[in-house]
Amino acid sequence: MTLNMLKKGQSATIIAIHSEKELKNRFNSFGLIKGSIITVERHTLGGKTMEIRINKTRMALRLSEAETVEISA
Repeated sequence: MTLNMLKKGQSATIIAIHSEKELKNRFNSFGLIKGSIITVERHTLGGKTMEIRINKTRMALRLSEAETVEISA
C-alpha cells in the first residue's frame, strides 16, 4: 500500500521510500523516514496534493510523490 491511498484522518507506518535520491533526501530532512508514523491531515480541492503530519511537522506532498512511500496501515 502507498501513502497516496490514505484518506483524511488515517495513519500508517512508513515501510520504505522508493524515490530518487534527491526526493528521498528532502523527505529525510522533514523526518519522513522508515518507521515514522504518518497521518493524513487533508487533501486539496484539486486532489493533486495532500497535507500530512509526522510528529509535529506538517508538509504537503504531491500525490505522485506520495506514491513512492510504501506504508503499513
